[in-house]
Amino acid sequence: MLRFTVRRLIQLVGVVAVLSLLLFAWLRSLPGGPVSALLGERGTEESRARLTAELGLDQPVITQYFKFIGRALSGDFGTSTGVQPGTPAMDIFLERFPATLELSIFAIVLAVAFGIPLGYLAAKRRGGWLDNVGVVGSLVGVAVPVFFLAFLLKYVFAVNLQWLPSYGRQADALEATRVTGFFVLDGLLTQEWDAAWDAFVHLLLPGVALATIPFAVIFRITRAAVLDVLDEDYVRTAESKGLTLQTIRTRHVVRNAMLPVVTTIGLQTGALLAGAVLTEKVFAYPGLGEALAISFERRDYPVLQMVILMAALVYVVINLVVDLSYALIDPRIRTR
Repeated sequence: MLRFTVRRLIQLVGVVAVLSLLLFAWLRSLPGGPVSALLGERGTEESRARLTAELGLDQPVITQYFKFIGRALSGDFGTSTGVQPGTPAMDIFLERFPATLELSIFAIVLAVAFGIPLGYLAAKRRGGWLDNVGVVGSLVGVAVPVFFLAFLLKYVFAVNLQWLPSYGRQADALEATRVTGFFVLDGLLTQEWDAAWDAFVHLLLPGVALATIPFAVIFRITRAAVLDVLDEDYVRTAESKGLTLQTIRTRHVVRNAMLPVVTTIGLQTGALLAGAVLTEKVFAYPGLGEALAISFERRDYPVLQMVILMAALVYVVINLVVDLSYALIDPRIRTR
């Protein structure tokens, strides 16, 4: 297991290095570049030349890249010019990442809590009403755009019925103690029950909107995986030996069907953590997705490169966790 983990860590370093190189090349190919973003339209030729020299953009590209890596490793991505002008980009990440993480965890928990049990039951009752309803519902969940569902939920439950808040992480007038940056957890830790409940209520609409696609994918993968396992010879052999239904489900069906499901959950979690741009934008949710959207609009290159690189790092780390989970579920993978 240790050797398997070391191999995956080495691969992770290589993937991050390639991603940083692609990000560096892409950002410098964008129209205008960082100098125009910092100076705006009123920048003179002298000021542009002076800022180009200060930023080291007049140096060879390979020198710029290694300096970029050195600053990134020390957490220096520059200062924001659009999202929060004058604020270090890393501070913006540290401020907004807990919001996106809290929303993503809530969404993926919803997707897993409903997707796996319903997928298993649909496979066990293949062709029944639950199976048919689940398949149709999963198709709708994948087909409906997230931003449209977000606007629909916002209109029905926040604007029309006024049951739930329509924006933000917590009520503006509510004073709450901040401990971890996760508002629900902070309210529970400090026993500020009103703050915890208010933060949870603010999570409902964006969380449900964000969970629809992961739920649909997890449901379909679980259903397909369970159907494949139910047709295997070892399941029929276990039934002929007189093993209990509970033993067959846990030892033979569920465990073997979980391999593709674990991969799907990992990929969906990585996608959510990378920044739910549309959902956060619709609900004015102050996470990485909203910061990424604003940085694109205002050409905030420091925040843009910081969010993209950190999102990529989170994604590959989650894939590492998925690989290790694979090895725990199926020991045969460790030797491959």
